[in-house]
Amino acid sequence: MSGAQNGHVARIPSSTKFRRLGPINWLLAKGAARKLQTPEMHLFTTLGQRQGLFWAWSLYGGRLLRGRLPRVDTELVILRVAHLRSSEYELQHHRKMGRKFGLDAHMQATIFAWPDVPDGDGPRVILSARQQALLTATDELIKDRSISEDTWRQLAEHLDRHRLIEFCLLATQYDGLAATISALNIELDNPR
Repeated sequence: MSGAQNGHVARIPSSTKFRRLGPINWLLAKGAARKLQTPEMHLFTTLGQRQGLFWAWSLYGGRLLRGRLPRVDTELVILRVAHLRSSEYELQHHRKMGRKFGLDAHMQATIFAWPDVPDGDGPRVILSARQQALLTATDELIKDRSISEDTWRQLAEHLDRHRLIEFCLLATQYDGLAATISALNIELDNPR
C-alpha cells in the first residue's frame, strides 16, 4: 500500500474485499470508484468496513449533496470547508465536482483565498452577495462553531428556513468528514 496523506500509512487499511465491506458497501465502493475513474475510492473502502453505519452515513451524505441547496452552493460550501480543514482528500474530489457545477479554477481560487483576492493571472472573480454570505457563514460555523446574528441575517436573505438548516448540516458534515479522514489518515485516491 502506498503512503496516505502527509506521507503516513493509513491507520485503518482500506479493503476491497467483499466479506469486509458486505454486498451493499462493496457495490457502493465499486460504483463510486468507477464514477470517479479511480481504481479505488479509499474513503468508501475504509469506512465501508463499518458496514451498517457506513450505509446509513452514505444515504445521509448523498441526501445532502442532492438537497434543496443548488449544487453550486453545495460545492462552494464543501470546497471552503475542505480548504479550511486542509483536507486534500475532499479537495481532490470536490475541485472536479465544483468545476462540473460551474466553479471554475478562478472561482475556486477566490473561494480558497476568501476574504482576500487571490493572486494569479486569471480574471478577478466578483462574488455575489449570496456567495459572500455562504462563505462568511461557513467560516464562522467551522472556525467558531456558531454563526453571528449579522451573518445569519445576511444568509437568511438568500436561504429559506429549510435551506438554512441544510446549510448547517452540510458544513458540519464535511467538517466532521475532514476530521475523520485526517484521524484515519485515509489514502488519497489520486496521489500526486
